[in-house]
Amino acid sequence: MVMKSYRELIVWQKSLKVSRLVYSLTKKLPKEEIYSLVPQMRRAAASIISNIAEGHERRSTKEYVQFLSIANGSKAELEAQLLMCVEVGNLTEEDITETMDLLKEVEKMLGAITNALEK
Repeated sequence: MVMKSYRELIVWQKSLKVSRLVYSLTKKLPKEEIYSLVPQMRRAAASIISNIAEGHERRSTKEYVQFLSIANGSKAELEAQLLMCVEVGNLTEEDITETMDLLKEVEKMLGAITNALEK
């Protein structure tokens, strides 16, 4: 079966769920973060789904792998930001558990796609 759309990719669907969760989580952050950390976290989440989509639509395997790498970098950025929020007391471990679990799944899937493309 040939995938016709990036929206059929489970990794994209899980990343979209991460984005929804991040939007909810950032609403819990203090008002002083509204112009700094909130948009940065939302951009990182959006970058994951955006780069998966853009890479999928490229006609070059090399470009696709590059965009998946960027998505993985954004995933790491978002993980670090979530952990920082817990460390400074803005969120709890329980707040971020579902999102962190999904990010681990996304990381594995991005790695599997990348490995398959590079063969």
